[in-house]
Amino acid sequence: MDQANPFETPRTYSLHRAEYLVGFAVTTGLMIAHFDEIRWLPAIALFLYIDLIGYIPGAIAFRRSGGRPIHKAYYVLYNVMHSLITQAAVAALWCWLVKPEWALLVLPFHLFGDRGLFGNFMKSFALPFEPVRQPGYLRLLDDLGLPHPKPVGHVTDPVPVGHVPVRKPVPRADAAAAQEAPAQAAAAGESAARQAEVLR
Repeated sequence: MDQANPFETPRTYSLHRAEYLVGFAVTTGLMIAHFDEIRWLPAIALFLYIDLIGYIPGAIAFRRSGGRPIHKAYYVLYNVMHSLITQAAVAALWCWLVKPEWALLVLPFHLFGDRGLFGNFMKSFALPFEPVRQPGYLRLLDDLGLPHPKPVGHVTDPVPVGHVPVRKPVPRADAAAAQEAPAQAAAAGESAARQAEVLR
């Protein structure tokens, strides 16, 4: 995973999740250490509101969609509500308008748990709202000589899709012919132009 190849293999994905697991463990430790100082009603509200706005509406729409793409607004809601930037801003506003308090630990606890424990990161318009194995990604792993991850995610009929149409794989011979076609067309055009000049 780098600037030229912004994707993850199963191994780098596991390493990425491990970093959030460390944050989850630290946050959990702080919550235990300050258990008696946490106002639990605000803490529960702060924990739940992320999914009440950002996940549950999209999850319901996904289950009702019959495999069709759901509205992009659900993706935007999920990504905004599950952003560390958004929740850092919420925490800052809470400190300013209410007060700094240990209840705010539930914000990173929620996000670190989603990413570290469940492996849920930002959602792409190109993919279904819920995890569904993508044949294109499996072909990429085959090209890289890497093993496939274990099957996870939703299995439904029809297969759910995202907002970007899935392209069927082009056989290598057809792909090579497609690359040669423009050059052949250009050569034919030059030949026709020369013949026209001779006739003049």
